[in-house]
Amino acid sequence: MSYLGCHVGLSAPKYYVGTVEEALSYDADTFMFYTGAPQNTRRKDLSELRIEEGRALLSKHGIDESKIVVHAPYIINLGNKDKPETFDLAKSFLIQELRRTSGFGASKLVLHPGSHVGHDERHGMESLLLGLEEVCAHDGTDVTICLETMAGKGSEIGVSFDFLAEFIARFPFADRIGVCLDTCHVHDAGYDVLDADALLKEFDRVLGLDRLKVVHLNDSKNPRGAHKDRHENLGIGHIGFEALHWFVIHPALEEKPIILETPWVGEKPPYKKEIAMLRSGAYEADWREHL
Repeated sequence: MSYLGCHVGLSAPKYYVGTVEEALSYDADTFMFYTGAPQNTRRKDLSELRIEEGRALLSKHGIDESKIVVHAPYIINLGNKDKPETFDLAKSFLIQELRRTSGFGASKLVLHPGSHVGHDERHGMESLLLGLEEVCAHDGTDVTICLETMAGKGSEIGVSFDFLAEFIARFPFADRIGVCLDTCHVHDAGYDVLDADALLKEFDRVLGLDRLKVVHLNDSKNPRGAHKDRHENLGIGHIGFEALHWFVIHPALEEKPIILETPWVGEKPPYKKEIAMLRSGAYEADWREHL
C-alpha cells in the first residue's frame, strides 16, 4: 500500500514539531506542508522553526523523510514573463523555497506550473522554461520540483500530460523535474479517473511513471471536464471512493506519497477518518456525520 497523508499546518509555537504531531494524529505516514503562509513572501528563519526536533520525531515514529512533501506558495507564477519585476520575484522566491525545503530535510516541492494570463499555452510554456532554468541553475539544491497537473481553470498551464512531457523534453535540468498528479485536477481537465489503471498507463506512455513523484488524492465537486478545480471529500464527489481507493492499492504507486487535500467538514479535519477508510478499503456512506 502507498504512503498516506494529508496537508498539515506549520504554525507557532511548535512549528515543525507541531506539523509532525498533527500528521501523527491522523495516523499518517507522510504529509505535505507550506514553509510559510502561501499568500505572501514573509518567512521566519529556519532556525526558529524547531526543525531538528521535528525531524527527530519523524525518526522516532519511523516516518521516511523522503516521503515528506513541501508545497510551493500559490503566488509563484512562472507562466507569464510580461512584467520583469514580477517574474524576477517569482524566481527568487522559488529559489528561497527550494532552499527551505532542503533545510527541512525534504526532497520534493510541488509547484503549480503557472498561468499565461491573457496569452496562450505556448507563451506559458516558454515563460516556464525560462524561469525554471534560471531557478535550477542558482538554487544549489537537489530538491525535485514536482509540477502539478492542473484542472484548466482560467489561464492555467500544465493541464495535459502532453504539455508536461514537452516541457520535460525541452528542459535542460530535466533530472530535477517530477510530476504531482492531482485526481481532482485531471478529472476536471477531462481525463477518466474512474479507471485508475488506464489513467496510469496513459501517464506512463506519455511521461513515464518514474516521473510521478506525488499523488494528490481528492474527489471532485464537478463533472468530468468541468475545468473548475473544486475538491470534495472522498466518496462525496463525481469520482467516488472506489475509484480513488484504486490509486492507494495500485502496484505502480506502492512507494509514492499520496496526499489528501480534501475540505474540512464544518470545523473538523476529515483526514484521520479518510485515511482509515482508504487503508481498510471499507467506505462508510455517513462517515462525515460521525467525525
